[in-house]
Amino acid sequence: MIRIALTQITSSADKQVNLKLAQELIVTAKDNNAQLLAFPEFLMAYSPASQSAAELASIAEPRDGPFVTALRTAARAAHIATLVTIYEKCHLPDHVYDTAVWIDDKGGIAAVYRKLHLYDAFGFKESDKFLAGDDIAPLMTSGDGRVGMMICYDLRFPEMARMLALAGANVMLAPSGWVQGDLKVEHWQTMIKARALENGCYVIAPNQVGNIYTGRSMAVDPLGRVLADMGVREGLEVVELDLALVDETRQKLPLLKNRRSEVYLKHLKS
Repeated sequence: MIRIALTQITSSADKQVNLKLAQELIVTAKDNNAQLLAFPEFLMAYSPASQSAAELASIAEPRDGPFVTALRTAARAAHIATLVTIYEKCHLPDHVYDTAVWIDDKGGIAAVYRKLHLYDAFGFKESDKFLAGDDIAPLMTSGDGRVGMMICYDLRFPEMARMLALAGANVMLAPSGWVQGDLKVEHWQTMIKARALENGCYVIAPNQVGNIYTGRSMAVDPLGRVLADMGVREGLEVVELDLALVDETRQKLPLLKNRRSEVYLKHLKS
């Protein structure tokens, strides 16, 4: 059993405001006996459409910069593993990585994931400001939990979730900044449930709310049941994950085992 806290926040354009909020929520998660804490995408700062690529790059930091360092200190003090998201500096001028950093309960950086799929859709073009990552991250461990990381738009690509499941993930974390629009809440709910059902695992998806985002942070179990839906309120919610249910579900509905990868490979196209 793992107790995980997911947060739903409205990030400010001022990263110091967001840092203070994150530090407070780490303490709140600890007070609620959570073992893991996950923040949504864009924790570091809200980036309005009017913000230029150069302006966004100017607030980015390396993974060992002051923003992450302060949160490592807070996670270590609370003895709670924490997933945070930052704009990470990169080598391409006026671009940043959209990066998730997994901080373990001793304050160490256990894993780093750079968003693979940039949101060039529905009138947005993240590739104007962001540089895509080039690999999935190693799984994080917490007791019997083996946790894979995705970010937001990655949810629309079932191949990525399947790779994480085949690597051994029984929990997937998908920090998000899901943008409002026609049917976007329905898309959000469908994608999270689909990724959980097709891989027989938990999907935990903390989301931004306010600004241009939908809220509706969710936790879904391996059978597609909703354990948490935070609506449009800001705050934190703790859910308990029974990891034995993952094993039971994968035995009764052995989708990973019943795959026909030898056939898929014959038809694989880039």
